[in-house]
Amino acid sequence: MATSTVPGCGPLTVSISSALESALRERCRLTGSTPDHVVQEALARLLEVEHHTVFQVSTATALVQGVYQGCVTVGTIKRHGNFGLGTYDSLDGEGLMLDGRVWHAKADGSVVEASDGETAPFWVSADFKADRSAILSSVTGWDDLCAQLDRMRRSANLFAAVRIDGTFDRITYRVACKAAPGVGLVAATSHQAEFGMDKVEGTLLGFWSPSYARNFNVPGYHLHLLSRDRQRGGHVLGVQGHNLSVQIMDADNLAVALPHSGAFLEADLSQDPSAALSKAEGAGNKSA
Repeated sequence: MATSTVPGCGPLTVSISSALESALRERCRLTGSTPDHVVQEALARLLEVEHHTVFQVSTATALVQGVYQGCVTVGTIKRHGNFGLGTYDSLDGEGLMLDGRVWHAKADGSVVEASDGETAPFWVSADFKADRSAILSSVTGWDDLCAQLDRMRRSANLFAAVRIDGTFDRITYRVACKAAPGVGLVAATSHQAEFGMDKVEGTLLGFWSPSYARNFNVPGYHLHLLSRDRQRGGHVLGVQGHNLSVQIMDADNLAVALPHSGAFLEADLSQDPSAALSKAEGAGNKSA
């Protein structure tokens, strides 16, 4: 027996078989999802209702506090979408997920495909289905890109997944280096590897998060680069380009899976991480 409240419909009680209940519990165990999330996703598919979900592992505040221990495998991440980004155990590089494949950008700027057994301390993913698309005829820098993307977003209160394909005239990006447990994010990224390249064909992928989400995600735009040849990638700092193809997906549902590690359970997550995130993420601070 399952009970839920449906807006406009009042309480809704549904009886399910023991086989379905067992399958539901097993799905939650394997993926880290709540029963509510699994049921909503299943009903959305069955009833053909657009229901775009962003699935997140851990919080940005935990990263700021140095909680970098991997808590979810790449194999599990793949069950929650075909698109996304994150980082790896001990802040060892940048994570990129595009068209269902997961990549690991290393501190030397190279990229390798991640194995299903690799673990991540933080990740954001979605099943990407664009709601809107456009061609950006000219992008002169990070701030210009953000302004143009802002005009495409539906609301300042919804999350959004963003995919940008094309040849970038100039792009700068960084890759986080492996850090010791407990070292704060600002200190850990103070010696990160930074790269700049011209005429790079590839994809920028990532998310926009509302300002109210700053305690658990990076507010504003958070984009990673994956080159078309899958040889280069990292966290985008600056960009210039012409005739860039943009796709945006509105996300009206958020699912968050929290780690059970001692480091996470004991961390002080009450602080506002905005200033530290802005300094550590660095987007917009570098000229392209």
